[in-house]
Amino acid sequence: MKDLSLLEQSLGVEFKNKDLLLQALTHRSYLNENPNFRLAHNERLEFLGDAVLELAVTKYLYEKYKNPEGELTSWRAALVNSKMLASIARDLEMNDFLLLSRGETKDIGRAREYILANAMEATIGALYLDRGFDEAGAFIERYITPKLPEIIEKHLNKDPKSRLQEEAQERVGITPTYEVLDESGPDHAKNFVVGVFLDKELMAKGEGASKQEGEERAAQNALKARGW
Repeated sequence: MKDLSLLEQSLGVEFKNKDLLLQALTHRSYLNENPNFRLAHNERLEFLGDAVLELAVTKYLYEKYKNPEGELTSWRAALVNSKMLASIARDLEMNDFLLLSRGETKDIGRAREYILANAMEATIGALYLDRGFDEAGAFIERYITPKLPEIIEKHLNKDPKSRLQEEAQERVGITPTYEVLDESGPDHAKNFVVGVFLDKELMAKGEGASKQEGEERAAQNALKARGW
């Protein structure tokens, strides 16, 4: 187990109760292999941190921006989604301190992204319990809300399909369409390959565990391919 003071330096926070931070990093799978571990897993802290994060971000947006409610809501969603939180957690080197089962340690794909995002929320919950709302809010304003200019500039508050449709209609006057190109795997673990087309031109493909996920990834790949 790594020295948590190194993580505290990265986070810019010193916990009075170190066990709260340790618990925030403890995934349920770790307890399955270490049933005598003295702390619980992080899911209750995650539940608390999720609410603290949403309130702090809402307060920040309300005070700093006069934009309409719908716009603020979409900005908030982009700031607190799992992809954003996982990215910030990686930047803060939280990945090196997670307590996981041996199986989870080997998985570095989408599952790890969710684990990192949940650990970030749990850490915010732990910070709230340890230092109060103001300290938790300061942490959020130090690492999370500064991502907003990038979100606005790159339209990350809009899902890829919406962004692609707007760009395609504006640039070429055509609405993209989607088609399942391939479907494989058993019913409980399907994999879909989806193509996105401009008229009859294949712009890009995307894969996912559902048609919707495949469409979103195809749209994302199309945006990258066209430089939109």
